[in-house]
Amino acid sequence: MKKLIPHITALAIALAAGSYLVFAQQPGRGGPPQPMSFFITSVPKGDGANYGGLAGADAYCTQLATAAGRGAPVVWHAYLSTQGAGAVNARDRIGNGPWYNANGALVGRGVAQIHGDSIEDARMGVIFGKQLSLTEKKGIVNGVGDMPNQHDILTGSQPDGRAYTDGMDHTCNNWTSNSMGTAQLGHADKQGGGNGSWNSTHASRGCSQENLVSTGGAGLLYCFAVN
Repeated sequence: MKKLIPHITALAIALAAGSYLVFAQQPGRGGPPQPMSFFITSVPKGDGANYGGLAGADAYCTQLATAAGRGAPVVWHAYLSTQGAGAVNARDRIGNGPWYNANGALVGRGVAQIHGDSIEDARMGVIFGKQLSLTEKKGIVNGVGDMPNQHDILTGSQPDGRAYTDGMDHTCNNWTSNSMGTAQLGHADKQGGGNGSWNSTHASRGCSQENLVSTGGAGLLYCFAVN
């Protein structure tokens, strides 16, 4: 029996090491960094909230992702809702997750989790925030206390990620206006505005670049990899 003890001990150590390796390699469990599948645009297009509609906003996300080495075959969509006939919900445009930032860190497990659909999801909260919601260049977006504050992110969405149905303009004419209308905004750092929501905190003062800047933003977008 004494001769078997070293072998049993060695086997136990090997099994424990193997179990740890499997656990460590699970997504978000400290394993190898995952490819970027979420980012905030590092720079705005510069035409206020006019991105040329959803197609133009998606193209802009794709452009910046490609420059960062994460272009095709990855499909990128901007997290934006639209209103009116054929309204689109931002939550329906972003795939199923999970999503990882430019450093490979987990920022969202799934659509239900990031929107707090269940009591448990709401209790756990979202992982997004100033230190994790990075740009495609691994940069941190200026937030509360920084100069200038640029934490306002265009979404046009309610907290549950769905479009508004009240008849007011929350999307700067479905992301084609740089003048009339307003845009619903989220906060990249989840700070300020009363509820600190990443996707639906308050409205902008208008749709021009100047209005977006004066509200505390720059016209930036959340971009998600759909596939």
